[in-house]
Amino acid sequence: MADQLTTDSDQIREAVRERYAAAATAAAGAEQASCGTAGSSCCGSEATVLSDDEREVFGAELYADADRDELPDAAKLASLGCGNPTAVAELHEGETVLDLGSGGGIDVLLSARRVGPTGKAYGLDMTDEMLNLAKRNQAEAGVENVEWLKGHIEDVPLADESVDVVISNCVINLSADKPKVIREAARVLRSGGRFAVSDVVADPSMDEATRADMQAFTGCIAGALTRDEFTQALTEAGLVGIEIVETHRVHEHAGSAIVRARKQ
Repeated sequence: MADQLTTDSDQIREAVRERYAAAATAAAGAEQASCGTAGSSCCGSEATVLSDDEREVFGAELYADADRDELPDAAKLASLGCGNPTAVAELHEGETVLDLGSGGGIDVLLSARRVGPTGKAYGLDMTDEMLNLAKRNQAEAGVENVEWLKGHIEDVPLADESVDVVISNCVINLSADKPKVIREAARVLRSGGRFAVSDVVADPSMDEATRADMQAFTGCIAGALTRDEFTQALTEAGLVGIEIVETHRVHEHAGSAIVRARKQ
């Protein structure tokens, strides 16, 4: 697969879906085997338990100890992210949160606890294996104010102006139509709502072969926007107060960044 080049959105989506399904299966299997290592990631080179080096830039190790201690092992094992969006989303009691590409549910469960019983957290994912894993994690965590949605982040199955905060963790870069994802995020945000995601941001010098490589798409690198492209997409979606801050390098040509904006 590493030698294939494509720009076909359906092919990209299917490759990502396959990798997410494999990651969910790996996480569930590792938990059942009482594996003591943390993290399984679509953002590493393989959808298996992460190596020590990979855990430095991807997975549950990017969360504070207190956050990790709140969650079931399988949620941590299925962590696919490159950051911790819940740490910068400034969630408040009673808010409604949407996680785009919610995976095993780590950010949804953390968000649900932060917004409390008067708030709600939605998790949107396209992969049955991840949704099933997330529901099991929710049951184990004993969190009730959560709803899981099956669908695509380019076509969010929620009404206009229905959420206060949109978060995402290393997922937008996997979409073949990232501007549409950002427009959908803006559509479902209420006035004054916040966009707070962790995502991979490409250096302007990233070569076209790396951008197009299918394996890298499912590894969160090739699909990444540059800082200028991300800013343009957010601006065109009507979001303001844009802030993009790199947190750490994940590749020779890309870094993980916190991306924040708000809806007027």
